[in-house]
Amino acid sequence: MKKFWNWKSVKVMNNDIGADTEERTLYLDGAIAEDSWFDDDVTPELFKAELEKGVGDITVWINSPGGDCFAAAQIYNMLKDYKGKVTVKIDGIAASAASVIAMAGDVVQMSPVGMMMIHNPSTISWGDHKDMQRAIEMLDECKESIINAYERKTGLARNRLSKLMDEETWMNANKAVELGFADEIIGGESKAENSVMFSQKTVNNALVNKLCAEEKDGGRRVDELSARLDMIKNYF
Repeated sequence: MKKFWNWKSVKVMNNDIGADTEERTLYLDGAIAEDSWFDDDVTPELFKAELEKGVGDITVWINSPGGDCFAAAQIYNMLKDYKGKVTVKIDGIAASAASVIAMAGDVVQMSPVGMMMIHNPSTISWGDHKDMQRAIEMLDECKESIINAYERKTGLARNRLSKLMDEETWMNANKAVELGFADEIIGGESKAENSVMFSQKTVNNALVNKLCAEEKDGGRRVDELSARLDMIKNYF
């Protein structure tokens, strides 16, 4: 079994408690399991044992094109169940099944040059028309389970998430933050900062509309009030 994950731990001084603490980092690189975790009792238990070997907050670096949805689901569940804080950092790509794992982060950060991709699950099947129908039903349910993870993280409507998956949506860091798949750009803005920017634009637009309405009603001149608005903008 070729492991696609790797742990790194370092001791650092925690000034708050006056003692060394362990910083644990999990690296997920390459395909998420070359072999399916379906009906595999050994590999998931190995991953879980290594995850629970230490305590405290962890950082998960992801650079993966995706892979087995069953492996991704189990890793997602283990990370969500972990007692410490989980920070996910996407430095390269988190595509397909890897994007599901990313949703387990309490905080999800993306490199400004990182990418995320979501799409519909796929499989290989053979048999008669009944076998094909069962495969379709399985994929439909698999998609719904993936949407569960996306919905919990983004807050987007399920039908919109379904459409994004239908269209095989690629997201750079800005778009991922905008849609809620990520919280922050590494070294950049967070969702909260974006919300503030959006609120400022909303306020500005509302004021401009009010100015136009006042001029129609014979109020103060727009050019006078616009000058005041430009001065106010400098303080936003």
